[in-house]
Amino acid sequence: MRPAFDLSLYLVLDPVQCGGHQASLDVARAALEGGATVVQLRAPEWHKRAWLALALDLLPLTRAARVPLIIDDHLDIALAAGADGVHVGQRDLPADVARRLLGPDALIGLSVSRISEVDNANHLGDIVDYLGAGPVFATPTKTDASAPCGVDGLAAMCSQSRYPTVAIGGIQLPNAADVMRARPAGLAVVSAICKAASPRDAAAQLRETIARAQLQP
Repeated sequence: MRPAFDLSLYLVLDPVQCGGHQASLDVARAALEGGATVVQLRAPEWHKRAWLALALDLLPLTRAARVPLIIDDHLDIALAAGADGVHVGQRDLPADVARRLLGPDALIGLSVSRISEVDNANHLGDIVDYLGAGPVFATPTKTDASAPCGVDGLAAMCSQSRYPTVAIGGIQLPNAADVMRARPAGLAVVSAICKAASPRDAAAQLRETIARAQLQP
């Protein structure tokens, strides 16, 4: 049975931005206290043993908070760590292959950046659990990202998607309310929490902004 999940505040944990293994654990713990609802580990600059070691140490924190731990791209790390699922992009292993390897209980997210990719995803049925749409704005945290879609482009993807859809790309506290106008299921952030002076406060402020927007008709 797949775990329940809430995309409201989706932390993409980058250990390089956080400052290493222990600092990443500290950031994750603080962000969970502040209201993060999903933690994804994305460490493209790290070798796989370091990914795995951090994933294994993150898992007790996310389990205690009843929040899913998602691994970006690497199914082998997700399996070895016992994570809750993976997030794959358009150039990673196909979502149906990920589902076959991970089994029926894993959470699988898929990145999309245009309507045509949303339409293709809509045909995947219950292979996929959610979409990550963006980048909304230009972002230095993912150098191979597609061109920014903007809030209007995000709104079009969210309205077309059959899945809950989280917005990602260049999202910070000052623009969070504007992004929520597109009615995503939540916001995914990297530097807004990983590089914050107080990750707990940053998460709490973002969560409050998201909650206010979700209450609006």
